Amino acid sequence: MLILKRKNPHNSKRVEAQKRGKYAEQLASWFLRFKGYQILVTNYKTSVGEIDLIAKRGNVLCFIEVKKRASKSIAAHAISSKQKARIIRASELYLKQNSNYQILGKRFDAILIGATVIPYHITNAWQSN
Repeated sequence: MLILKRKNPHNSKRVEAQKRGKYAEQLASWFLRFKGYQILVTNYKTSVGEIDLIAKRGNVLCFIEVKKRASKSIAAHAISSKQKARIIRASELYLKQNSNYQILGKRFDAILIGATVIPYHITNAWQSN
């Protein structure tokens, strides 16, 4: 007897979205390296939030959110205030765990990737006020 499993379309969509996200993060990572950044951590996950990339350039530590959407404009609007707050909390935890970086300046950036695949880097995309 042959038993066929039905594919869950929601799972396959989620898997595809995760693949696109990983690709976007890899592209952003290479883009930042090309600009002289040192990538310290990718996919920093904590109980309080997640940060796609943590990078250092000069005396500045950057906490970076990467968004890939159909256009850069749509990607820019995909970063919610709730998500920004989670990234800020995760950055505070990272600095507690890595006290040697506390002397550096801190910045929150966004890298937006639209249909053209050329990353758009927004420095100081938001503040931690």
